[in-house]
Amino acid sequence: MATMTAAQRREQARTEYDAFIRGCPTNQLLDRLSDKWVSLVVSALAPAPQRYSDLARRIAGVSPKMLTQTLRTLERDGILTRTVTPSVPVRVDYELTPLGDNLALLLTAVKDWAETHFDEVHAARERYDADNADAREAS
Repeated sequence: MATMTAAQRREQARTEYDAFIRGCPTNQLLDRLSDKWVSLVVSALAPAPQRYSDLARRIAGVSPKMLTQTLRTLERDGILTRTVTPSVPVRVDYELTPLGDNLALLLTAVKDWAETHFDEVHAARERYDADNADAREAS
C-alpha cells in the first residue's frame, strides 16, 4: 500500500466530502435533510419535546408510517432522542439533540421563509405560466 503525502490526504478528504458528488456522504445527508417531513418534524420539535400523537396532530398530512420512519431516521442520525417513560399507557417523547437544535435553526428559517414569501412565489408562478402558455400550446 502506497503512502500518501499530507497534501494528498487533504485532497482526498476534500473530495470525499463534496456534496456535489452524487456518492458523497454529505450529498446523501442533504438528500435526507431536504425531505419535507424531516423539515416539518424538526421545526415542530424546535420549541419543546413532544409526544408522537402531538407530532401527528401538528403535522398535517403525514401518515403514521412516514412519521414513524422519519422519527427513526432522525434518531439514527443523532438529530433527536426518543425517551420512553414507563407508565400506563407508556409515554414516548421526542426531543432534539444539540445537533438537532443546530439544524432546527436552519430548517425553521426555511419554513418561515416559505410561509412569508409564498404569495410572491405563487404570483411568480402565475406570471411564468401566463408568459409560457403559448409555448406549451405550440408543442
